[in-house]
Amino acid sequence: MSEVAMQRGFAEADIAVLQTGGLTRSFTQGGETIHVLRGVDLSVAPGEIVALVGPSGSGKSTLLQAVGLLEGGFQGSIRIAGTEAAKLDAHGRTVMRRDHLGFVYQFHHLLPDFNATENVVLPQLVHGAERKPADDRAAALLTALGLGHRLTHRPSQLSGGEQQRVAVARALANRPALVLADEPTGNLDEHTADIVLAEFLRLVRGEGSAALIATHNERLAQKMDRIVRLHEGVLS
Repeated sequence: MSEVAMQRGFAEADIAVLQTGGLTRSFTQGGETIHVLRGVDLSVAPGEIVALVGPSGSGKSTLLQAVGLLEGGFQGSIRIAGTEAAKLDAHGRTVMRRDHLGFVYQFHHLLPDFNATENVVLPQLVHGAERKPADDRAAALLTALGLGHRLTHRPSQLSGGEQQRVAVARALANRPALVLADEPTGNLDEHTADIVLAEFLRLVRGEGSAALIATHNERLAQKMDRIVRLHEGVLS
């Protein structure tokens, strides 16, 4: 856990950035009930980087969607930065995502008509930042990720690894308490994945954010602070 994380300003040192209790998700298909999550209890401390490991179909993406407040139909508790997020209305969930969460996906989902800097600036403007500080923040993050020479390039002019670096910078643009990443290097070759993950972890630690990173790659998971495993909806 980084020194920056220890100074983030949480009112209580023991307040988890993320804490779930009895988180459950099931649905009915063809008259059969499918249990995707079975009472998941998970806690992520400020500044902690946790690997969420499990095979395809184990419920990793579903768990990230739940704690990212991206989908309904869940039962149980989801506390983010001390607030019970599971009880928030649609507007409250939007504000929670904007103010406390950052997202990185397997595919970068960058806006194709905007350059690298603009893709990192836009979420800051939505958050209420002024343009000049947002530009400066974007340039600093992208430069820290080795993209100082690619600030004005559009996604189509960037390699896959460079596009994913922009996505990482975008996720961290608003200084989130928690970054959620779903197979963030799954679309990259092994060499590029190693480089991007190392830069991702270094920057997350430097920013003082916590992270929950879903992966099926045991080798990459070993680089994180802690590993939790999800199998058939049960967390261990």
